[in-house]
Amino acid sequence: MFMAMFDYFVVNVAAPSFQHDLHATDAGIELVVGGYGFAYAAGLVTGGRLGDLIGYKRMFILGMATFTVASLACGIATDSTFLIIARLFQGATAAAMVPQILALINAMFPAGERARAMAWFGATIGIGSVAGQVFGGALLQADLFGLSWRPIFLVNLPIGVIAVILAARWLPAARGGQRPGFDPIGALAIAGSIALALVPMILGRGEGWPLWTWISLIASVPAMALAMRWEARLARRGGSPMVDLALFRERSFSVGLGLSGLMLAMFGGFMLAVTLFLQGGLHMTPVHAGLIFGPLGIAFATSSMLARRVTERIGSRVIAVGASFSTSGMVLLGILLAARGTQITAAELIPSLVLVGTGNGFVLPSLVGSVLAGIRSKNAGTAAGMLVTAQQFGGAAGVTVLGTVFFAALGAHPAFGDYVSALQWVDGAAILAIVSILGMAFLLPKRAPGMAATR
Repeated sequence: MFMAMFDYFVVNVAAPSFQHDLHATDAGIELVVGGYGFAYAAGLVTGGRLGDLIGYKRMFILGMATFTVASLACGIATDSTFLIIARLFQGATAAAMVPQILALINAMFPAGERARAMAWFGATIGIGSVAGQVFGGALLQADLFGLSWRPIFLVNLPIGVIAVILAARWLPAARGGQRPGFDPIGALAIAGSIALALVPMILGRGEGWPLWTWISLIASVPAMALAMRWEARLARRGGSPMVDLALFRERSFSVGLGLSGLMLAMFGGFMLAVTLFLQGGLHMTPVHAGLIFGPLGIAFATSSMLARRVTERIGSRVIAVGASFSTSGMVLLGILLAARGTQITAAELIPSLVLVGTGNGFVLPSLVGSVLAGIRSKNAGTAAGMLVTAQQFGGAAGVTVLGTVFFAALGAHPAFGDYVSALQWVDGAAILAIVSILGMAFLLPKRAPGMAATR
């Protein structure tokens, strides 16, 4: 999970180096950065179902091994086209391994120990996300062996080899109690529907939102509706659909899926805006800007570990507690921006970022546990794939929407005051999102079904 999150965020700090060394166009850079997220999100449901079909251990090892090969391909890329293809491959292989993590946690751990495993899962996401910016910037600045940006990908090679060896030795050969079939039509239809929505989100702002982006976004809705209709028809005929629509009858699953997407939308867009403010407005280097996020990562990891004990006492209401922390951080940031204006410093942002990180650390593992708690073992991989798809889709949508808000407020020739104003707009939009999350949290059952035993 650390590798998947690290590689999702690390390319943000390396984008100027790609452009300089590989002579990439702006659209090419967007595909290097966003292509991973697109392939990752589009393949997650299929990756989860393949885990249900051939076994979570086997699929995890296959995903980890191919992810390592994809990282090598990224590291030795000689031009932007090669790097774009390698990044798409890397995202697809991440989609093969990540759903198996959650499915294995759900299958391996008794109900009493699962919350602790989810806490470590949440902590790893926070650490991996921040490390992508901090450690990635440090690797770029170190310029190891004169390789410029290449070590940010090559660092995965020893980690991947070790992970494959340990997984082969230690992971159990877990799979669902029933062996489901595979639905290729459903797999293509769902991936295509997600692609219709994600591609314009990734490329739209940089291309100036041409007509095709709007057509693609609009077409994604009926395309997904048709895909779900096919899945429902296949289920009625006794087949094995990619997505068991009965999952949505569990309120903890359906509400939790929406909450996960909205949470990552808020967090992804907010992180982008703060990064742009630090590097564009305050003219900080990628390394120094990344270090500002260090306390946020520590707070995220700490609260993820504490979330288990809090959940034992108050159940899913811990999500409302986390949303309250995040709201406080956003409000504090808004007050600081209004009071300090162009006199604000990077250090003054840290308390707000710590509160946001603390809130997200409480929310994320608790949401994951709540969503997956009542899922039957035969659908664990599919459900995990759907959950991470919702998170990735939400993250892409948040970056698109809040990024558009930020750049619209920034204007064509921004001064520092314009950066302050742009961050204020994003902060206001993020507060609205997090307040919505706070309200939706009370729709979750206080104790998710299946918490006492896996069904």
